[in-house]
Amino acid sequence: MAYIDLERLLEKSGGSIYKLVVVASRRALEIAEGQAKLVEVSSAVKPSSVALMEIAAGKVRYKKAAAAK
Repeated sequence: MAYIDLERLLEKSGGSIYKLVVVASRRALEIAEGQAKLVEVSSAVKPSSVALMEIAAGKVRYKKAAAAK
């Protein structure tokens, strides 16, 4: 697995490790199901690593859901 600086990832997720885990896991699932990767990486790189790389590059962000009425 490639090294990705945790502080850099936390900056991208608003300082919340919870948000980071949620975004990374959802994006990794999308990649595993066949969605295109947003960063250039080898096909041997695992979806979870690709998701973290995309977050670090600013290609994937946490989006707050609208409140239900």
